[in-house]
Amino acid sequence: AGEPKAAPSAPPVEAGEGDERVELSRIQRISGPRLQQAWQTIPHVTQFDEADITDLEAFRKAQTVETEKKGFKLTMLAFMIKACVTALRQYPKFNSSLDKSGESIVIKKYFHIGVAVDTPGGLVVPVVRDSDRKGVFDIAHELAQISKLARDGKLKPGDLQGGTFSISSLGGIGGTAFTPIINAPEAAILGVSRSAMRPVWNGKDFAPRLMLPLSLAYDHRAIDGASAARFSSFLV
Repeated sequence: AGEPKAAPSAPPVEAGEGDERVELSRIQRISGPRLQQAWQTIPHVTQFDEADITDLEAFRKAQTVETEKKGFKLTMLAFMIKACVTALRQYPKFNSSLDKSGESIVIKKYFHIGVAVDTPGGLVVPVVRDSDRKGVFDIAHELAQISKLARDGKLKPGDLQGGTFSISSLGGIGGTAFTPIINAPEAAILGVSRSAMRPVWNGKDFAPRLMLPLSLAYDHRAIDGASAARFSSFLV
């Protein structure tokens, strides 16, 4: 069939009367081509699920008083990182990268978790390195530090490199689900939406439970659907 044809470039857009032309931020100009390449070259599939975090949220609130005395918040994201590390140990293909040949995957033996942070200049993904060796409080403290550095535009290039798995959390803003783009060369990314109290059947009646929506996007070349469903169920 020959070589695939390149996607046609978009036609130039002229600003008409009353229109406003806004320049993309530096971060958007840098990340845009990478996002486009990832979307065009990686066969994305997204697995959706929900986690019951009722008891976990109660524990978090009980502990956050102590962490706030130390100057940082104990966020749900810190628990998510630790839960993901546990799931990645159980299903190591999700902590891998596809080899350039396309014939093998490289499974990473370390756990550097990228965390998407919304900044005034655009989205950045700093990395919490060796998350498996850190406790929840340590991770929460580090998240507070890197989030501030990100918002202030003081992250170094090394802070954004070497991730093995990423988490994109929009729960603080809203939404029920979304399809995150994989942060190549990683094999998967977890999207987290806003938790909501819902009636859940417990076998006898409906009980109010706090449910957290999860959206797991994965590279279908390296990971099949059954493995994704197992990983998602284990994480839940």
